[in-house]
Parts: sequence; structure tokens; C-alpha cells
Amino acid sequence: MSESAAREHRTVSRVTGILESVAREGGARMHELAATLDAPKSSVFGLVKGLVSTGYLIEDGGVYRLGPALANLSPAGRPDIVAATRPSLEDLRAKFDETATLSIGVGDALIYLDTVESGQLIRYSPPLRVRRPLYPPSAGKVLLAYLPERRREAYLASVLPEDRIPAARAELDLVRTDGVAFNRGETLPDVSAAARPVLINGGPVAVIAVAGPTSRILDRLPAIAESLIDATTAIAGRLPGRG
Repeated sequence: MSESAAREHRTVSRVTGILESVAREGGARMHELAATLDAPKSSVFGLVKGLVSTGYLIEDGGVYRLGPALANLSPAGRPDIVAATRPSLEDLRAKFDETATLSIGVGDALIYLDTVESGQLIRYSPPLRVRRPLYPPSAGKVLLAYLPERRREAYLASVLPEDRIPAARAELDLVRTDGVAFNRGETLPDVSAAARPVLINGGPVAVIAVAGPTSRILDRLPAIAESLIDATTAIAGRLPGRG
């Protein structure tokens, strides 16, 4: 196909306009975005909610701000978090000889930013920068536990049968209380994991987990969960301006 002149696409223009307006103003409300784009609020609403669901925007009390998925467009990803996390991932791998991971939430998905893999022949090896479901991975459970209740309920309803939602809800409440999530062979029967959040100002900016073959790691999950406390505390202290 021969190259042709670029032409404006209304939907693309509106999406980029939303992102540019939010970036320029540091945040914007729905009616402000509609006014800026000179578009019906009903049209802008769907685009904004789509950007929230994919992590390109986050909603904070009715104000929309840039979300973490934008960092996934950069080859460097989140260099501050990756650099701050790497020493702790290496320590966890050395201690348990299982794979240690760093992940973040992007909208209604989980993305692994970095891993330090086990040296054992059979090991957990997740792909980086690929969207994964929030439930039932242990890191995803941590992120779900900190979501606003309405959004968490909507997500659970979209991925689970109705009769399984009460148990999942109770589990996530416990994750929020205890600060640790487990996955005991729920995603893959032969893989289990423990995860904890890196908290800044009471919210998770990342999640650290250790995962490995269920037959090898299941009985060690409580010990791993304890070690993750020191790891996440150390990481939070290393993040620039966030200690």
C-alpha cells in the first residue's frame, strides 16, 4: 500500500486531546474536558472511562490525572521504581532461590516491570510489560485490595461467577488488613506466590512478590511473606522524595 497523507481521526484526536489537557493542567474534571474538546459530555465520558480502565488515566475524587500506563510506553519504563527495587529483588532471590518480581497496576491489569529469576532449572519466569489479569495473581490481589470499593466490585463481577464473588471479596478484605496476598496454585496449579505492596502515603505504587513451583514453595510462603515486609519498607525508603 502506498503512503498517503495523514488525516485527522476524530476519536484519536479526542483521546490525545484528553491526555494532553490532563497533562497540561495536572488534572481535569469531566465537564472541563468536554469544554476543552468542545464535545458532548456523553462522548467524552466513554473515552475517559476507557482511558481509566486501561491505566492511561486515574480518577481521584472526580479529577482525572495521568496514569501509570504512560510509563509503559517508554523503553525505560519506571526507572526510579526499577532501580529502587532491584537490590531487594536480588536479596529475595538469594535468600529463597525463587523468582522475585516487581509489578504495577495499569488500569484493570497487572504488568511486571522487572524480575530476578531463580537459578534453579525449573522456575517461574513471567513475561515483562505484558498485561495480566488482576485476579487471581498474588500481586494483582494486592492491587485490587486497594482499589475503591465500587471499582473493585465492578472488576470482580466482570471476571468471576456471581457465587464466587463473596469469597473473593472476603479474601481481598483480608489482604488489605494483613498487607499480604497469596496465590496457591490458582493461576497455574504448579505455581504459587506471596506478594506485598510498596506503600507511599497509604497507597501502593508497586508490588513485590516471590513465586515458584508449588511443590517447592508452598510451605515457605509464610516465611517469604515475612521477608517481603523488610523488602517493601527498604524500597519505599529508596524512592526519590518518597521515603
